[in-house]
Amino acid sequence: LRLNRDGTIPGDNPSFGPAALPGLWSIGHRNAQGAARRPGSDELWLVEHGPQGGDELNRVLPGRNYGWPLRSYGCPYGSPVGAACQVSGGTHAPDFEEPKTTWVPTSTAPAGMAFYDGDKFPEWRGNVLVGALAGQTLWRIVLDAAGNVTAREEVATVKALGKRIRDVAVGPDGWLYLLSDDGCIVRVDRQP
Repeated sequence: LRLNRDGTIPGDNPSFGPAALPGLWSIGHRNAQGAARRPGSDELWLVEHGPQGGDELNRVLPGRNYGWPLRSYGCPYGSPVGAACQVSGGTHAPDFEEPKTTWVPTSTAPAGMAFYDGDKFPEWRGNVLVGALAGQTLWRIVLDAAGNVTAREEVATVKALGKRIRDVAVGPDGWLYLLSDDGCIVRVDRQP
């Protein structure tokens, strides 16, 4: 949903979806875990858990359908993986919006996310940073100007911690802060 701070519906919201519900911005998201706005734009980005693989990073566009529950890169829980469902099989397009990247066949269980806009790691400016629960890591995702993923890597120093990363934030001091599931706040303050 996209609402104004006072609870009213913006006049430029798309009109689509089941019964053209007012306020609906996009549909077909499975299990949103982290959201962030891309610096210098109004673009909303979202990471979602997929079923048995198929975790996604999406740029959320107005009036678009991201596929769930009709389409996914994962397989529904309880169903046998095989001929009926292949993890990473098929595509969302043309009927549904394609994710910008997926984690298949093994789920990383993405969690909090942030765009890096600090000054401590200048080569990371504009990169998406995504915490991972099952993966116990931090993903650094490089985007081009059009929002396409050009590279994706695990940050080795965070992976070495062996902690489930629940949330990611860039502090006003430019350092990167992580919240782990066991309640620790970790400051990444040296070149990873």
